[in-house]
Amino acid sequence: MKTIKVGSDFSGVGAFNQALTRLGINYQEVFACDMDKYARQTFIHNYGEPEYYPMNVYDREIPKESLDIYMTSPPCQAFSMAGKRLGKEDSRGILFFNSLEFIKLNRPRFFIFENVKGLLSHDKENKKDKIGRTFQEWIDYLGGKSVNGITTMMPIDGSVPYHLHYKVLNAKKHGVPQNRERVFLIGIRDDQDNTFTWPEEEELSKRLKDVLENEIDNKYFLSEKMINVLAHHKNPIIENETPKNSACIHAGYFKMGGRDQQYLKVTNFQGKDICNTIRTGGKGSLSDKHNWDTIKIKSATSKGYEEATEGDSINFSVPNSQTRRGRVGKGVAQTLDTGCNQATIDNYKIRRLTPRECFRLMDFPNTFTWPVSDSQAYKQAGNSIVVRVLEKIINNLPL
Repeated sequence: MKTIKVGSDFSGVGAFNQALTRLGINYQEVFACDMDKYARQTFIHNYGEPEYYPMNVYDREIPKESLDIYMTSPPCQAFSMAGKRLGKEDSRGILFFNSLEFIKLNRPRFFIFENVKGLLSHDKENKKDKIGRTFQEWIDYLGGKSVNGITTMMPIDGSVPYHLHYKVLNAKKHGVPQNRERVFLIGIRDDQDNTFTWPEEEELSKRLKDVLENEIDNKYFLSEKMINVLAHHKNPIIENETPKNSACIHAGYFKMGGRDQQYLKVTNFQGKDICNTIRTGGKGSLSDKHNWDTIKIKSATSKGYEEATEGDSINFSVPNSQTRRGRVGKGVAQTLDTGCNQATIDNYKIRRLTPRECFRLMDFPNTFTWPVSDSQAYKQAGNSIVVRVLEKIINNLPL
């Protein structure tokens, strides 16, 4: 079988490697590149150290022989809707041009870019515009021959002779129970077969509950001590009595036992006093006599809340936001960020997702492991690419 030559910038923990391996493609990794020391530890732990593994893309040598596939995922924070969207004003926002320079000099047969959906709307001149000036600049430079099947009549100076295809793909429409939208840009060199079709969407048969672990360490659950310290209520805790009012959950930070942990705080949505009957793992666990069919989650909707049931996800990122909505994922996880700040209702208990569950939501196999702390593992999962989506894209390349 033919061996293809590949290289990746911003390699993270190797979603690209996972996709190639799953497809059974023989590949030579000419280089990988990432400056995060913890991501490098996880990468080496799973795949071994690449022959050439520089830390900084600005120090990375460009191989003279063209790669078959160049994979790059410049940091997305400069364009993310969850960030300040500073674009080029953020030093991370200009890393695109480093990847562009690589393509100009190496001329890979194919390239793949991945970034947040917010890239498309960044720096719009008019709200009615389909895309903003930043993304227009990207496609002007990358699509010197054509863009989404339309011939580029007057390519700009400095553009590369590639046929560019771009589209926003959502992981939940490709078999993974995470509502994660990312824009992918596929470049095909002009001397190659430039036909490309995007992966067909599929019905989601797997749900969030299908990726949950059976045995969960107590550290992932909201402790009773945290509830007693943080919940504002006048009535004492009453066992074996379900409150008449549904509870609302929101999140914050609480330092306990020398470790920073996220917690969920239980309050009455209407601001009235309620008895706190929710219990979590460890001593004083919630009795099965309680039957919490629905929990109301504070949200900036017309109702002021969203309803979560067992098997749903609860996003507790930016807990004090007055405008945040979409906190509940119905049977799926919401988009994982670098903190993976999501919880789930598990057998009447509330807990955050574990690192293993987050990596499952990025479609990494259970054979994938990490020699780093939970906080670093969460960051690595949130920064990665959903393997199945990448796999389906590569499978459609005319290799």
